[in-house]
Amino acid sequence: MPDNTDITSLSADHLVKTVRSGEEPLTILKGVSLHIKRGESVAIVGASGSGKSTLLGILAGLDLPTEGEVTLLEQPMSGLNEDQRAAIRAGGVAFVFQNFHLLQGLTALENVMLPLEIVGKKNADKEATGLLHSVGLADRLAHYPSQLSGGEQQRVALARAFAGQPEILFADEPTGNLDRATGEQVESLLFRLNEESSTTLVLVTHDDRLAQRCDRRLKMADGVLEEIA
Repeated sequence: MPDNTDITSLSADHLVKTVRSGEEPLTILKGVSLHIKRGESVAIVGASGSGKSTLLGILAGLDLPTEGEVTLLEQPMSGLNEDQRAAIRAGGVAFVFQNFHLLQGLTALENVMLPLEIVGKKNADKEATGLLHSVGLADRLAHYPSQLSGGEQQRVALARAFAGQPEILFADEPTGNLDRATGEQVESLLFRLNEESSTTLVLVTHDDRLAQRCDRRLKMADGVLEEIA
């Protein structure tokens, strides 16, 4: 990995997230702080309900903390409305989800072309085709998501995520809906693309084997985040 020790891609300071649960407030995050350098890969592990996905959403600016500050790509997120936060994400953030989130009415090629067209790339079809070739789907360009296996859909999702050359990629259980063999293939592809692009990777996973491939592992437990040695 290149030396990026002087550049912070993502930071969070004393994040608290409280929601209403019946008559009582429920505090999901309890003073979470972290700093992630550009090019690092970081796994957030923990039991279901520990607050992992809530934290990921706040780090990505999809949700706001009750207290605390997130700085994403050197931009403080507090005080920004959703459109302003979306503009920051559009400038350098991508996502990969457990359920793929492909557009069912678009082919594999069209799904990957979409983020390129949004930013005005003139050769979106050529670039998207190259990305699908790189993930081993050269013969699936014209297939719709319903015609693809789960592993193939996640590979399309990876190609789409890296199409915009993101500075940071958030992945929420990226192999959670795949069998072990397919999950290992997608996992290897994720880290290969990440290394080639020098992208910061922040992933939430239940899979300790996947987490161990990251540079750092953090554990969420009862709303508190701790580094795993």
